[in-house]
Amino acid sequence: MKRINKLQKIGFLVLVIGTLFSCSENRVKSEAIDKNEAKAKTMFPFKMPSEKPNIEMSTASERMFEYSTPRVQDNELFSQFKYTRLKGFDYNNGDGTISRRDPSRPILVDGTYYIWYTKRHTKVPPIGWNRAKEATDEIPSTDWDLCDIWYATSKDGTTWEEQGAAVTRPEKPKSGWRSVATPDILVWKGKYYLYYQAFDEPSGLRGDLCPVSVSYADSPNGPWTHGGDKVIPFGKETDWDRNATHDPHPIVYKGKIYIYYKAAYNKWPDNRNNYAVGHGLAIGEDPLGPFKKHPLNPVMQSGHETTYWPFKGGIATLAIKDGNERETIQYSEDGVNFKIASVVSLTPTAAAPFIADAFTNTTDGRGFTWGLCHFVNAGKPKKGYSIMARFDCDLSLDYNEPMLKKTGVWHRPEVYFAQGMGSIGKNPEGR
Repeated sequence: MKRINKLQKIGFLVLVIGTLFSCSENRVKSEAIDKNEAKAKTMFPFKMPSEKPNIEMSTASERMFEYSTPRVQDNELFSQFKYTRLKGFDYNNGDGTISRRDPSRPILVDGTYYIWYTKRHTKVPPIGWNRAKEATDEIPSTDWDLCDIWYATSKDGTTWEEQGAAVTRPEKPKSGWRSVATPDILVWKGKYYLYYQAFDEPSGLRGDLCPVSVSYADSPNGPWTHGGDKVIPFGKETDWDRNATHDPHPIVYKGKIYIYYKAAYNKWPDNRNNYAVGHGLAIGEDPLGPFKKHPLNPVMQSGHETTYWPFKGGIATLAIKDGNERETIQYSEDGVNFKIASVVSLTPTAAAPFIADAFTNTTDGRGFTWGLCHFVNAGKPKKGYSIMARFDCDLSLDYNEPMLKKTGVWHRPEVYFAQGMGSIGKNPEGR
């Protein structure tokens, strides 16, 4: 009888303890549910949080806190772009025979700014890439055919004095005999290096097949010595950058020379509209090479002309025109893996910013406030040519211009109406 009472007591204690555990567990679950419900019921605050709040948010709200600042006006890598006509360049009354485009980044030497650029001065305007077979030694196919590299100087970045040719086309069959174009500058250990595209046939004949050449000088005024051809090797026939390494753009980063370049790929000979554009990276320790391509190339899958600059401890880039992420400024902590930092508008084409620390191996890149670019549609039909221009912005850690941080860019209605509808507007029922 006593044994039964002991067993009953033990059973009772087990029941009590189990009940207590169950109640405790239910209370914990209830409190967690209450907290989750409270979190879900907490609305996004009226005052913009400086840090990501601990509340349930939409995907867009979550993504807002992935940028450097939740408000774009406070973003150091966001700006509007304003434009100014350059003084000092003649374009032969706009007849299409003189063109200047693809400016290098300006550099400042002894109080004077220097730029290099593609200059075409031909007897007739370009006839078009689709008529490249008709091009001759005097008839250019495209705006960058039959070109040389010229340079100019300025005291203020707006009024320029053309100094003459820096690198001219060599004799055939040397690389670049047809055209040398799209230069950019590197300053390395007291010397100056120009990287540029070297064409051996009219552009458009089989595409834009061209390697990168380099010339060097002890002074920005020259004379320039030829330093090598094909310094950025082509990819294999099945690679994205076969037969083309465009827009060479060098900076000094982590003690080495980083050259970003562009290649259009996914092209068919009879349909240029299916192209895609990627940016690659080649790294070297000597300006004349060799340069080794990064294994993750292309490091960018958006953007047209290459524009990269040191920013803080990493590299920033402006992506325009091409790709799903066009019209963005992107940032990479390692110069390879880029993420969108901001979305921008009215962006400069072939942007060439003045970057004081582009070649200083800085670990604290300060950004820039101005640069040069080009407009490719300055002429009339059948008289096509390009002009260079200046742009100003606020992409500098040492500058603050609230006007350039505004998000509204307004155009007169005529700007929109000028776009037209083409053949679509003439056949509305066929849409």
